[in-house]
Amino acid sequence: MQSQLVLTTMIQVRIAEEILQHCPNMQVGLVSARVVNSETSDELWGEIETAAASIASSYELLAVNQRPAIAATRRLYKALGKDPGRYRVASEQLCRRIIKGLGLYRLTTLIDVVNLVSLVSGYPISGLDADKIEGHSIEMGVGRAGETYHGIGRGELNIEGMPVYRDALGGIATPTSDEERTKFTLDTTHIQICINGFGEEMPMQETVDWMVQLLKKYAQATIIDAQCSKFN
Repeated sequence: MQSQLVLTTMIQVRIAEEILQHCPNMQVGLVSARVVNSETSDELWGEIETAAASIASSYELLAVNQRPAIAATRRLYKALGKDPGRYRVASEQLCRRIIKGLGLYRLTTLIDVVNLVSLVSGYPISGLDADKIEGHSIEMGVGRAGETYHGIGRGELNIEGMPVYRDALGGIATPTSDEERTKFTLDTTHIQICINGFGEEMPMQETVDWMVQLLKKYAQATIIDAQCSKFN
């Protein structure tokens, strides 16, 4: 399939036409940077708790999937033949945990920064260790039957009919779960973040700017390349 391309300093990001035909106004916020990962600070965790409290007071459980960014991602899943109720979008998963009173896991700075932005914006965000990406580009296409993919903390994940970023070796990120191979660890120093806007909720440029601000504040981000890319 033909695809559209956007360049960053660190990596090429493509979106295949088989995705864009269902999301003609798709936007992707791209952030690459050098960072220092660490255990999540109390200050960052306080921001997450404040955001979580806002979500809990603003939404009923069954209304979460009506948030514009979540609803748009769910529509794409359905268009591609994937059940969004069985394979929930990551941002929806976060909101549901909060509303059900289950809370969120306190992980590492990079993971929790991504979770914070995803929670507030509604966008599913792919957070990747750029040094573990094989090749010089990644492309979002559609998952195929039998394609091997190990979701973080989920084991083997059936990604057939799911939007998936691939590098030279295979799948590395979906809106449901990123892949174990390119996940953030405490040793991660070089990141590639893709904020996936299949439909707009929080303005994408505002989302990108906030992500950069948080990475500077909590992960000592330097050599930052940030872009808001539209594919219409």
